[in-house]
Amino acid sequence: MTEATPFSADGVQGFLHRPPGNAQGGGVLTHGAGGNCRAPLLVAAAAALADAGFVALRCDLPFRRKRPTGPPSPAGAAADRAGLRAAVAALRLLSPGAMLLGGQSYGGRQATLLVADEPGLVDGLLLFSYPLHPPGRPERPRTEHFPRLSAPCVFVHGTADPFATSAELRAAITAIPAATTVIEIVGAGHDLRRGRFDLAPVAAAALRLVAG
Repeated sequence: MTEATPFSADGVQGFLHRPPGNAQGGGVLTHGAGGNCRAPLLVAAAAALADAGFVALRCDLPFRRKRPTGPPSPAGAAADRAGLRAAVAALRLLSPGAMLLGGQSYGGRQATLLVADEPGLVDGLLLFSYPLHPPGRPERPRTEHFPRLSAPCVFVHGTADPFATSAELRAAITAIPAATTVIEIVGAGHDLRRGRFDLAPVAAAALRLVAG
């Protein structure tokens, strides 16, 4: 596993993972509504991306930099997306090649909203536990922007996730005009903790995503 170093530039704060050899691209990852960039899943995902040849940056969203705990405010979502845009720009200075953006739950959703509004910002999206709808409320889908997603997407989804069944997710992503891949983690919930899995295939799928 690669070593992580603290990163701070242009208002972006987090940790940087460098690949053992020449970088083939870069990847920005961020956290969910209740976490931060030190979440074990993000640490493991960033390390796996680095092992696959990416310079990986896991960063805190602006709402988390304002306070160490608590959920984000809907009023601050635009600022969180601006934070992701800044993180991509900062990482491009270190890795000018293909670029991934993504994260877990809320962070991944904000990444998709940003890329829907700014086509061409990145070359692919890597999404862990996309919150397709509030638990128990499938009539309130968070998919209105899917038809505007031109970047290929990898969805990592727990089969016991209350924010979406596997069938709901697979049906919803048919609205995305770009290529999509779903990697199911059997038995895992929204936090992906119960279904222990190897992140190397996830990183490999992300690499194929931007290479293609």
